[in-house]
Amino acid sequence: MTAALVAVAGCGGPAAVSPPAAPRAARDRAHAGFAAEELYRPPYGKEELAAALTAERAAATVNERQLGELEARSAPGDDRVRAAEADLAVRRRFVAALEACADDGRWCPPRLDDPPWSYPPETALAADPPMTAELRYDLASWRALAAELHGRACACRTRACVESLDVAIDQLEPRPVAVVRGDEVAAARLTWARECLFRLRGKAALRPASP
Repeated sequence: MTAALVAVAGCGGPAAVSPPAAPRAARDRAHAGFAAEELYRPPYGKEELAAALTAERAAATVNERQLGELEARSAPGDDRVRAAEADLAVRRRFVAALEACADDGRWCPPRLDDPPWSYPPETALAADPPMTAELRYDLASWRALAAELHGRACACRTRACVESLDVAIDQLEPRPVAVVRGDEVAAARLTWARECLFRLRGKAALRPASP
């Protein structure tokens, strides 16, 4: 996919930005069949990643305990239990992605924080997604929006976040004029955002998170 080989950090003029040369190991992995998204270099280091992994494993343990307590006092098929199960599954997949990032540089999310995000799918036709970047559709603004969508999608820890980011991408993607919408830098970011959502839904193989 040509778009996925374009550098994603640039927000300048219309010309495509050439990506920096990948280290030898990264190039070898790419030729061995790794998706281009897996070569994305996040803006954080090993210490930040290790701290995030510790925090997310602890959060998953809390979620597991809360789910067990909810199951103990709920009737079979309770909607709250199903919602808690779905949220725990998403968080476990996020932890698995962080582990893959720490182990061999795969599936690294662009950000480690868990920014507030509320965009219920049923409000999508009545309100714009609550983006930090301006909802403008010149080239630089569209790249900034695509980068934010990528970052937010890959940082999801709940089912509601995954579902609402999917809706937000669908809402915003058609808005730029064709020449801007076809920009490879922004297109790569949106592709990677969707790949993150796909994995967090459990639609792609991820090795299980460590206990």
